[in-house]
Amino acid sequence: MTEKTYRTVLSSLGENGVRTITLNRPGSLNAMNRQLIEDVACAFDDANADRATRAIVFTGAGKAFCAGDDRREHVHPETEDAARDLVLAIQRATHAIVFGAKPVVGAINGWAVGGGFEWAINCDFPIWAESARGFFPEVSLNLFVTGAVTSLLPALVGLNKAREMLFFGDRYTARELAAIGLAWRVVDDAVLLDEARLVAERLSALPALSARAMKRVLNAAATPDLNRALHLETDATVAGFLDPETTERLKAF
Repeated sequence: MTEKTYRTVLSSLGENGVRTITLNRPGSLNAMNRQLIEDVACAFDDANADRATRAIVFTGAGKAFCAGDDRREHVHPETEDAARDLVLAIQRATHAIVFGAKPVVGAINGWAVGGGFEWAINCDFPIWAESARGFFPEVSLNLFVTGAVTSLLPALVGLNKAREMLFFGDRYTARELAAIGLAWRVVDDAVLLDEARLVAERLSALPALSARAMKRVLNAAATPDLNRALHLETDATVAGFLDPETTERLKAF
């Protein structure tokens, strides 16, 4: 494809068909505003459509992978239509990462919070830096998760652990996440990108037809309720956005 540019995301094709997609709002710890959400979906859609791209590395610039919702730029939806439009925009990014043809290696650095934690879980091979941390604050904010994690998380860590993580919003180290099977690998911060690219190069060297089929079939067989989870999460998140209590909790967070 002709290389495209995005306002809040960097996308570059390197050697051996490995494309690196980088969240690029480092001054805000790559927190999610509407532009970032839309850019992620577009960048992954474009990468998945690009014949030269065979595998993708997904990471964040600066000190964090993604610190969740940008509180400074948060625009709270006031109508059901506006709330649903925002949630569907978030889930378009999930679709592009999870259901896209190309395998995705996560290079998770610093904080992965809320929607950023969801994006880390959406990766096929999530590699976490030693100093990285993740948690879900949504329930404490009267909100709900998206990103199909109500299906993916129990499949990865078991239902009891998923309940703990989603209800209580505890903060987890990379090593703790590896112990429960959520981080595929933990490496020193200094070699995170190098390790992610090595894995992506191994994936890139595989026959494209079988590699893409394996991603598609594994996701469909291991987590058959992904689409249903996305639908249910949308309804729950819309309801949270429209509850006045949510606004007060977001302001206090």
